Amino acid sequence: MSPEKAPSLLIVEDDLALQKQIKWSLDRFDSATAHDRESAMLQLRKHAPAVITMDLGLPPDADSVSEGFRLLQQILNFDPDIKVIVLTGQNDQTNALRAVGMGAYDFFAKPFATELLNLTIERALRLYELQKENRRLQTMHQPDVLAGLMTRDSEMLRICRTIEKVASSNATVMLLGESGTGKELLARGLHQASPRRAGRFVAINCAAIPENLLESELFGFERGAFTGAAKTTLGKIETASGGTLMLDEIGDLPFSLQAKLLRFLQERTIERVGGRQEIPVDVRIVCATHQDLNALSKSGRFREDLYYRLAEIVIHIPPLRERVGDAALLAHAFVRRFAQEHKRATMTLSEEAIQALECHPWPGNIRELENCIKRATIMADGSQISCSDVGLSTSTFDAVDHSLDLRLIREHAEKRAVVTALGRVNGNIVKAADLLGVSRPTLYDLMYRLCLK
Repeated sequence: MSPEKAPSLLIVEDDLALQKQIKWSLDRFDSATAHDRESAMLQLRKHAPAVITMDLGLPPDADSVSEGFRLLQQILNFDPDIKVIVLTGQNDQTNALRAVGMGAYDFFAKPFATELLNLTIERALRLYELQKENRRLQTMHQPDVLAGLMTRDSEMLRICRTIEKVASSNATVMLLGESGTGKELLARGLHQASPRRAGRFVAINCAAIPENLLESELFGFERGAFTGAAKTTLGKIETASGGTLMLDEIGDLPFSLQAKLLRFLQERTIERVGGRQEIPVDVRIVCATHQDLNALSKSGRFREDLYYRLAEIVIHIPPLRERVGDAALLAHAFVRRFAQEHKRATMTLSEEAIQALECHPWPGNIRELENCIKRATIMADGSQISCSDVGLSTSTFDAVDHSLDLRLIREHAEKRAVVTALGRVNGNIVKAADLLGVSRPTLYDLMYRLCLK
């Protein structure tokens, strides 16, 4: 078997002589072997085979089927599309049917007909590939919310899943987060994942436009509505009809316009400035701000009724300093991008530079990091970006964890170490394992246990 080619078949059998015999009889397939549940899961995570043949009687109690059913459940939880063929004894049809009921592809009684088992595995492989191709074709027509967003942080991944869930609805979404955390990127992802993706995505910054112009920018104006209004002009709301409108920095919306926006959200109609006709508009609203709108509404600086209209679904975006491993991960991506843009040779970050990037609190978040790496790629003399090139100190900012639960502390520390290592080496499993001082299978096992894979 070629070392570059991953096995498409995994044979799980505790009897080593029988295991060897089965592998020999299935020699037309690239196969790996395992003798118990633990080694089977290790091979599964390592090679991701399309088909698995397995005996239900596995150590430590080979006379019982409990370990076999436990393994079957783990396999199907790991990847429901894997085709599992259960090999049972002649008088064990009850357990075989139970396995099929749980999701196994087929079962064979021992001793089995080699030609028939070969044919069944071949069909299972073909079905697996067809399903895989079908998912690929579906993905081509379904936008990925994560496109353009790079993260390994569990909270950011949870936010992306939330965006995907709410995309199909018409609910108004409020994105809360510091400046530079990627609010517009998530808003665009929400639009692209929604049924409105064929329509326009229109964004307007409520803090960047003077109050006397913002109303006409939002609602449009009729010809002759004011001096200089030479023709009827559509506003941002009307322009985004059939699509999505993002109201950025909604907390800075003038109080005088908040009542008019509230009326639009209630009636879904607008009146242009200088007009008298009500115009129906079908648009999805996504708003974003770095301010605490709830506090603003309680203090009377933001209409409470408007706040509740906008806050149908509220998503808090964590700052970069709270995203474990993301600073290094994004830095690697920015280095590649800016090195290409500035016609530089392949560039890398030094270990000291990575440590400095990880320690910095990033008050400007991703925007600050992007500018920092852009400057570093220009200023670096050679192909490696040093700590002085990024212009940051290596002082640390350690957070104090007052939890006394040793199990939780250990799990948190392991997860942070694994994510940080993966970020430093740009996702290279071999290098991450070396950095952590563990074997590659151990790292795969840690990633599986910590839900990082």
